[in-house]
Amino acid sequence: MWSPGWRASVPTTMLSRSDIAAAAARISGFVRHTPILRTAPGELGCAAPITLKLELLQHAGSFKPRGAFNRMLLERSPAAGVIAASGGNHGAAVAYAARALSVTAEIFVPETTPAAKVARISSYGARVVRCGAAYADALAACRTRQAESGALEVHAYDHTDVLAGQGTVGREFEMDAPDLTHIVVATGGGGLIGGIAAWYAGSAKIVSVEPEGCPTLHNALQAGQPVDSPVGGLAADSLGARQVGGIMFPIAQAYVQQAVLVSDTAIAAAQALLWEQFRIIAEPGGATALAALLSGRFVPPDGARVGVLVCGGNTDPSKVAT
Repeated sequence: MWSPGWRASVPTTMLSRSDIAAAAARISGFVRHTPILRTAPGELGCAAPITLKLELLQHAGSFKPRGAFNRMLLERSPAAGVIAASGGNHGAAVAYAARALSVTAEIFVPETTPAAKVARISSYGARVVRCGAAYADALAACRTRQAESGALEVHAYDHTDVLAGQGTVGREFEMDAPDLTHIVVATGGGGLIGGIAAWYAGSAKIVSVEPEGCPTLHNALQAGQPVDSPVGGLAADSLGARQVGGIMFPIAQAYVQQAVLVSDTAIAAAQALLWEQFRIIAEPGGATALAALLSGRFVPPDGARVGVLVCGGNTDPSKVAT
């Protein structure tokens, strides 16, 4: 577990709450205000009361359309349309947004992207290109193609407009549950936690959760800069960035209180609990934040009121509902 003994100074260029509020107004007609679910103390095996934000009910099955719409509404797409690299969820979001805005989309995904996610991307009318073993390979191929076509790149996490869009999740969470003291978020490339941390700006403690096989932010915070990290395990398709984004990293240094790692076993147990108790089918990445509480990797202090993001539901239901 990473936990800071100091707090970085906040850069003056950091994403602001006004940027996020503007993004919320811009995308309001295109995304859902997703619901929360409050649980009683002890109901999820944790003494603290837990409030779940069900962002898996967002269009395209994850939080990703927020950033995709904000990026695409701020910059007009050329005739070549938009292009993106993705482990699956971002690609579905860009494809969904492109269809809504009558724009063509081309999505590059690694060969390891689950069939359910590829099918969802295709269902929105995007052209899907499968290449490489990991997200980084798909990103390299995507950028080669973008240089040829001139399409607008919609990066999965390392763009200010995308971060501002993802930050609207935090804005909604605070609106609906203003009493929360801790916000627990699964981290991949860092767009979601970066946007949320920028919104709260220290008013609630932010806890990052990553799979042991994808310790990207954890390693970056230890090193003091983004560094290459391994990519593997159950949630690699959604949380498997090799490096966190450079834009979100100073936000994380300033506002992320802890960065904890959880096992694949704990992630699977969190998926099972969400199904058994609430009939919620979350993908592994969507259940990763809750796994930190269930496994004891994050233990809230006395008096804490904890919010947990259930951030994605793009998975084969038969692998969860047994």
